[in-house]
Amino acid sequence: MLQIAQAADTLTVTDAYGHILKFIKDKTCFCVGCGDASYAMSHGRFRFKENVKTKYACYLTDAVVSATGAELLFNAKENDIAVKVIFSVCGDRLDVHFDTSACREPLNRMWLRLPASADEHVYGGGEVFSEFDLRGQKLRVWVAEHTNPAAISRKILRESLTGKQPRHKDAFGSYETYYAQPTFISGRKYFFHSDATAYCAFDFKHKTFHELEIRQIADLHVGFADSFYGLSALLADLLGRQPALPDWVYDGSILGIQGGTDIVEQKIAATEHYHTKVAGVWCQDWEGRRITAFGKQLMWNWQWDAQLYPGLDREIEKLHAKGIKFLGYINPFLAVEKEMYQYASAHGYCVKDKHGRDYLVKITTFPAAMVDLTNPDAWEWLKGVIKTNMIDFGLDGWMADFGEYLPTDSVLFSGEDPEIVHCTWPARWAKLNREAVEEAGKLGEIMFFTRAGHTDTVKYSTMMWNGDQHTDWSYDCGLPSVIPASLSLAVCGFGLSHSDIGGYITFPPMQRSPELFIRWSELSAFTPVMRSHEGNKPDENAQFDATETVLTVHAKMSRVHFALKPYIKAMVQKNTDAGIPVMRPLFFAYDEEPAYTESTEYLFGDDLLVAPVLEEGVSARTVYLPADRWVNIWDQKEYAGGTFTIKAPLGQPPVFYKKDSPYAQLFAVLKEA
Repeated sequence: MLQIAQAADTLTVTDAYGHILKFIKDKTCFCVGCGDASYAMSHGRFRFKENVKTKYACYLTDAVVSATGAELLFNAKENDIAVKVIFSVCGDRLDVHFDTSACREPLNRMWLRLPASADEHVYGGGEVFSEFDLRGQKLRVWVAEHTNPAAISRKILRESLTGKQPRHKDAFGSYETYYAQPTFISGRKYFFHSDATAYCAFDFKHKTFHELEIRQIADLHVGFADSFYGLSALLADLLGRQPALPDWVYDGSILGIQGGTDIVEQKIAATEHYHTKVAGVWCQDWEGRRITAFGKQLMWNWQWDAQLYPGLDREIEKLHAKGIKFLGYINPFLAVEKEMYQYASAHGYCVKDKHGRDYLVKITTFPAAMVDLTNPDAWEWLKGVIKTNMIDFGLDGWMADFGEYLPTDSVLFSGEDPEIVHCTWPARWAKLNREAVEEAGKLGEIMFFTRAGHTDTVKYSTMMWNGDQHTDWSYDCGLPSVIPASLSLAVCGFGLSHSDIGGYITFPPMQRSPELFIRWSELSAFTPVMRSHEGNKPDENAQFDATETVLTVHAKMSRVHFALKPYIKAMVQKNTDAGIPVMRPLFFAYDEEPAYTESTEYLFGDDLLVAPVLEEGVSARTVYLPADRWVNIWDQKEYAGGTFTIKAPLGQPPVFYKKDSPYAQLFAVLKEA
């Protein structure tokens, strides 16, 4: 329980774990001000320009402490600025409310400083791909497209001149993310979260403080714990938790297949000889496709394309009879060429531009309209589309894609400021999908997985996937980026994630090799969900049936995933019950310095340590094992803590279990799967 005490000119907030916050009269505690910004969007990426008009340093002038919190008054020495700050103690969490109603001028900016130490580690911000430990970085918290044509073009040019550079990373500030959340945790075992939905910037470059810029007057929360498990549970109490996944998702691999009913049948048949465990098939083009310069893309008209998938209704019944689920695709856009858009436009269901026309956003090479999620009638209409055209049709799940593209110069039905709404868009989209599933009585049977996110996504989405990785070995956008992305999501409260096996974005010289598909399959077998993707250029990428070796190893890893079913289910349930993520950083369980900086390994539940092979053409990798008793699942060799070179032929990624695990007997026979 937090304690607030006042002595002389100092107010202190302390807990039982040694944390302390101090507020001293006549010393600057934070700043408030007013400003405006411009946001230029292209293909979901943003350029920003900030104009700060006023900025006032605020000083503590008075405080009244009670048993449950405190009421503080801060004043600026210039002008008539008075900010009331209300502290409320909620167990080990401090909730902070800012009241600026007494100020004579409008305020919409905050700048805060939290004490820091030079050796501190910091993680979070939503989903971050290129780094895990954010100390020394300035983090932009704004929902956007993670990659864009300009960045891809620069990469292609660079590698055409220098060859492949998998460890190359651009400047950290040049990266954006699908899932941005104003949350971080510290290696000192506290979390910070802001209720802001506007743009934020968290600067972790200073040795003695973290500087937080928030373009909104918003409440904040700081939680403290004596362990990272306790901290994770405390954050989940604040933000929410994901429900348990349907039982069928653990039954092997979900095969990404495109092109029509016959192709689905042929590709499933091709796996049978190899004893592949097939949990489902994911046909993203079930509603049709378009061919563009970008590749094979989808026709965003959310109903069964009977021409591309003749007899799909009967095919789904056949798949169900075999114990195989069928998954599809949807997003909150509409193809302007199709009848569904014509209906939505005629009923005023689309986001508007400043001239009152439907706002058409360019996606790769084509324009699309956005359903206005602030319009109650549009909301119910699109939710009805999901319930009728997808759930009633027989779909067992789907990719609920996008959510990043709301322009800040759009006009919304609700009249809300799109700059404040922008980051909430993916959470609203997740909520719409969740309502459709719950109203159909299918929660626990259907899994939808989202790419974009913000604060409320934690409590609405049933599963994340890591978005559109490149089909290569690059540490910022390819296979290795999956691990920091999943771990940063985990520390922000979203404990269920997975990735497209093989990646998605393909442009020469980026091209998925059989080896890349195999190594990605190895990683995915040790995530909550194992699912492949054909990519934007399927014909140029190795798929699960590319070669005899790929079929063999992918089948083996699908059987491993199935064999782990009781363990994964238990770990997913722990995420639901206690807010403990399934994929976790090593430092959650081991207070060792290397554990705080490790971003190529992870704990998979309580008892497994996974160190995937992340480099091309190697058959071994260096593995750091924290101090414990570990057993290699493939050869049963035992290890204590230390750094080791572990052999890793195809189909045997370095994975270790705790010798004293209650699941030791299960783990010991994985090699026989």
